Amino acid sequence: MKIAILNGSPRKENTYALCEAFAEGAKEAGHEVEILHVGKMKIGGCLGCEYCHTKGNGACVQKDDFEQVLEAYKTADMVVFASSVYYFDVTAQLSAAIQRVYCIGKPVAKQAALLLSSMSPNVYDGAIATYKSILGFTGIEDKGVYTAFGDENKSEAKLAEVKAFAAAL
Repeated sequence: MKIAILNGSPRKENTYALCEAFAEGAKEAGHEVEILHVGKMKIGGCLGCEYCHTKGNGACVQKDDFEQVLEAYKTADMVVFASSVYYFDVTAQLSAAIQRVYCIGKPVAKQAALLLSSMSPNVYDGAIATYKSILGFTGIEDKGVYTAFGDENKSEAKLAEVKAFAAAL
């Protein structure tokens, strides 16, 4: 299976560790994994201009790092959304990448997972609701939601849990 991990964190901290643990487990299970650090990419928000649906044949009018993300998204069997939660939802960077998928409509990925990290408990509801709405609309199967907060972010136990989850796919 081909897995694309979209890491929405702009920092190389907690979310990064969750992505690495997931990738390690998935690779051990024989899956092909690509981590795209969208939190560090230059990706503009959707302009709503409809170029993609009128003249672009599914291509966005904006020429930025999203083109790399879209290619991975189009060819993935599974997409993993990973994000820090700073204020009750995924990062603005990951949100921009997700919204830009509008240009192709429904993705080809059949499965998805969500990895969230924060320094506070009980801040995940917005991000999880967005994730579930996306899956409901696209028909993608949810394989799991994993959260880590505070000291869990760097704990061997949490990283082992995420690694085991990915290895079992």
